Amino acid sequence: MEPDTANAIGATDNSSGDREAIRRELTPTGALRAGVIVAPALSAVFATFDGETGHYRGTTIDMAQALALQLGVTLEIVNFPNSGACTDALESGQIDVSFMPVDDERRKRVAFGPAYYILESTYLVTGSSGITSLAGVDREDVRVVGIANTTTIRSSARTLTKTTPAPAESIAEAVERMLTGKADALALSRDAFQTLLPQLPGARVLDGGFQSTGIAIAVGPGKPSALSCVSVFMDAAKKSGLVRHALDDAGFANEPVAPLSR
Repeated sequence: MEPDTANAIGATDNSSGDREAIRRELTPTGALRAGVIVAPALSAVFATFDGETGHYRGTTIDMAQALALQLGVTLEIVNFPNSGACTDALESGQIDVSFMPVDDERRKRVAFGPAYYILESTYLVTGSSGITSLAGVDREDVRVVGIANTTTIRSSARTLTKTTPAPAESIAEAVERMLTGKADALALSRDAFQTLLPQLPGARVLDGGFQSTGIAIAVGPGKPSALSCVSVFMDAAKKSGLVRHALDDAGFANEPVAPLSR
C-alpha cells in the first residue's frame, strides 16, 4: 500500500474562496490534466507507455495519481516526447501540472514548486568513440545529441566549446542515432542511463557531470493558489515516503529524494 500524503487542498485553504481558487486554477476542466514525458525506459522523470495496454508506469505517474486522489478528481495523463513540449503545454494551459527539470529559461514560463529529485547531467558515449572523459566530448569531431528544448541540451551547449549538441525530438530518436552510428555522445541525466544503457551495447556513462538541478512539480504561470497547493502536496509526499516509494517502484532505490524545501 502506498504511503498517504496530507490533503493538498485542506492543507492550503482556510475558506471556500481558497478552495474555489484551487479548483479554478488547478482543475479548470474538472479533471487533473498531468503532463508526463515518455521515453523507452524509466528515469526519475521519464515514464513509459505501453501502447497495447494503454498502461503508464513511472515516478511521475505515481505522484500524479496521488495528487488527483487528494484533490478528489479524475486524472488525465497527457504524454509528451520531451520536457520542452511539456513546458509549452503547461505554459499555454493545455495541461494543469507536470514534473520537469528546473532552469532559468523555464522559470520564465512556468511556476515551480519543490523538487523531488536532484539530477546530474552527463554523457553516454559509444564504445567506438573511444571517449573516456567529459573533456573528450568537447572535440570538433564528436557528434553530440541531446533532447530538443530541454534543460540538459541548453546546459550542454553552454559548456561545450568545440562542438554543438544536435537536437532530437525524443529519447527514442536520440537512442536510435546512437545505435545507427549517427552520434557519438548522448547528453542526458545520469539516472536515465541506468535503464537506457542495456539498449546500447558497448556504451559507457562518463564520470562527472556538466549540470546539477532539481526535478520539480510545476504549474502554469499566474496561478498562485495552484502553486501553493502542489507545493504543500510535494513536501507532504516527501515527508510521507510517497516519493521514496515511487522511486523504488521505478527501479531507483539507490537514488536519494531531494531535501525538504521547508
